[in-house]
Amino acid sequence: MLGAAAKALSQLTSPPFRAVLAKSVGLAVVVLIVLIVGLHRLFVWLAGAGEVWLEAAVGPAAHGPLAILAWILSIAAGLGLVVGAMFVMPTVTALIASLFGDEIAELTERTYYPADPSGTAVPISRALVEGVKIALLTVAVYLCALPFLLLAGLGAVIFFFATAYLLGRQYFELAAMRFHPPAEARALRKAHQGTVFVAGMLIAAFVSIPIVNLATPLFGTAFMVHVHKRLTSHS
Repeated sequence: MLGAAAKALSQLTSPPFRAVLAKSVGLAVVVLIVLIVGLHRLFVWLAGAGEVWLEAAVGPAAHGPLAILAWILSIAAGLGLVVGAMFVMPTVTALIASLFGDEIAELTERTYYPADPSGTAVPISRALVEGVKIALLTVAVYLCALPFLLLAGLGAVIFFFATAYLLGRQYFELAAMRFHPPAEARALRKAHQGTVFVAGMLIAAFVSIPIVNLATPLFGTAFMVHVHKRLTSHS
């Protein structure tokens, strides 16, 4: 497992990976910026609308204090979104992986397994469906886990394990679907769910590192190609 992770890490700076890295990181940054700016503008607008409503309810005398409160809330919302961006990174990288997964997997297979038959590219429609499904599932799981953030350490543990399960599931199935139909890929994941979950923990650790986590689609895909190869070569 650690050997597979080391191979995936070494590939990140290799010449064949650099073009894919630039494209995936660039797209991830654009998505994050759009998300942060869009949500920030929404919260600022809501703060303004709330100020107007409260002023109408309380009276003009409250205009000054309410304006200050709205300003403070706008700043807090902006800071909160920057921190929140760290939590949506798994969702963003899930979508990016669905676009570049096959390109990364093919480079990995050619580099480390040249004697083995090459996998078949997953149709982009299927990859996008899988990426959107995982992204939506990630949002749903995170919303369910959100209340536990009030319990400091427990909330962080729940988020980490949820991320490990979701990312392990997606990246393994995308790697496996290059050699198996979707149903068989899911069955293979379930048959080795312990190994896939542990591998997902390594990807979850990677995605928790700021800036570096922009390369998660490359690391996760290359890593799971190695994991899939190891599991199927012994089956």
